[in-house]
Amino acid sequence: MKILVTNDDGVFAEGLWTLVKELQKVAQVVVVAPDREQSAIGTAVSLRQPLRVQSVRPLLPGVETFSVQGTPADSVILALSKLVEGKVDMVVSGINDGLNLGDDVLISGTVSGALQGYLRGFPALAISKEAGENGHLLEGAARVAALLARATLSRPVQSKLFLNVNLPTMPLEEVKGARITRLAHYSHIDTAEEGTHSKWKHYWLVRQKQNVITEKGTDMWAIDQGYISITPLQFESHSKTSFTVLESMCADLLQGIQKSSKQEAPG
Repeated sequence: MKILVTNDDGVFAEGLWTLVKELQKVAQVVVVAPDREQSAIGTAVSLRQPLRVQSVRPLLPGVETFSVQGTPADSVILALSKLVEGKVDMVVSGINDGLNLGDDVLISGTVSGALQGYLRGFPALAISKEAGENGHLLEGAARVAALLARATLSRPVQSKLFLNVNLPTMPLEEVKGARITRLAHYSHIDTAEEGTHSKWKHYWLVRQKQNVITEKGTDMWAIDQGYISITPLQFESHSKTSFTVLESMCADLLQGIQKSSKQEAPG
């Protein structure tokens, strides 16, 4: 088995390599990611300029790693068409330093990386956690990604899955479980502020979090309630088969979290 890993925080981001370390327990891992931070780049694809690629020294031994002077979408397209030798079984994007909930998925570089895998027939997973230097959140997100990757690759409808996963801000052993969710609306709104520190008139685009009541069953509701949010983004998301598979995966995920938490508990 081989898993392609990408992100939008750059090829040397801590979240990416925390993810790789856990995914190595599931399959062989190859990394193809942007050479710099590319947050909020959405589904951008570089159609009218050449893309430079470098093989770089990995932060973990034995992981073939490429740095792409382009977007997360560029990275996955190049990986699956030119860079990765042999069969790829799954695409995982993350761990993003910041949640990707509701409308944010439309501009998320993390989700876009996974999307390019899904569009090419691969099961795909985007995983995110709350922004900030929370090492336990990274490790917890990586464990969840590995459990979901193992569960995905063991199921016959694996190629139909395109999942956006977000973790609440708490240690993994304290989460209530996992919920299959739908996207919320109005997670943020973009606006502009005029700059004041230049002789030239300029503006900053800023994001403002919306104070809205989160509807039960949405990804934002699940995070607020202390659940892991698993949102199917694939076009087959409403099929009975896909929903049954996701329910089974959520149950397996909770069991896996409980088992790993017991193993890590002091003797």
